[in-house]
Amino acid sequence: MANAEVWTVGRLLQWTTEYFRQHGSSSPRLEAELLLAEAIGCTRIELYTSFDQVASEQVRARFRELVRRRAAGEPVAYLLGRKEFYSLRFHVTPDVLIPRPETELLVVALLDLAKSVAAAGPLSICDVGTGSGVLAICAAKFLPTARIWAVDQSPKALDVARLNCQEHGVADRVQLVKGDLLDWAPPELRFHFILSNPPYVSEAEWEQLAPEIRDYEPRDALVAGPTGTEVIARLATQAAKHLHPGGWLLVEISPMIHEQVQKIFQQDSRWLLSPTLLDQARLPRVIQAQRR
Repeated sequence: MANAEVWTVGRLLQWTTEYFRQHGSSSPRLEAELLLAEAIGCTRIELYTSFDQVASEQVRARFRELVRRRAAGEPVAYLLGRKEFYSLRFHVTPDVLIPRPETELLVVALLDLAKSVAAAGPLSICDVGTGSGVLAICAAKFLPTARIWAVDQSPKALDVARLNCQEHGVADRVQLVKGDLLDWAPPELRFHFILSNPPYVSEAEWEQLAPEIRDYEPRDALVAGPTGTEVIARLATQAAKHLHPGGWLLVEISPMIHEQVQKIFQQDSRWLLSPTLLDQARLPRVIQAQRR
């Protein structure tokens, strides 16, 4: 890249797309566009009107560094410091998981079930393991009268969630709590919904994850233990004590542990299981358990 005489935006994109393709990227053109737009300080759309524009040495130096880090495996979301989720933009850092499309199913399930939950006052919703705060913030934005709690045991994750709450104008309605699952909640506190994208990767599965995940995303937010069901089992026990009768626990899972997770709920008479929601690949992804 450094040896060429004239590097236009179009040529940079062409070169980098091919470079990323050779490095195994599944979206080489998209990644090239996102990183070049970041280096220039423009939107992706604006790139399309400036293909013939010559990139300055300053832009090329910034871009070169982003390309180097991406080729080494660093996720694009961390390089940009942001990720889109449910059509909203969120700040992300290596202290939080990168939000994924599968997790949007939790928001879909919440908004669907919220229509039928009878509540004397505002709905109360708790997002357990909030990370960057995406679930709590979506709940606050799309259920504007609801009261929201967002829990995480990582102070750095809560800092990211706080920034996102402020950015989306819901900081006055989302109460951030440092805690491990629901250990912090007083016995009398009850919710209509508890949402969670908990750690559900087994230790053996962790070793098989792509380096892009294993080397960069926070291990504590991914790995549950030897089986992958440990955190969900604890959460199921605690949530049963903190849901109103008829309230819902919505939990993202790995398709690999679907049967084991179903057994956890089936063996506890306090729960009534609804059908598991399938993701776009038609794999079981979101457990829907109702407190009897």
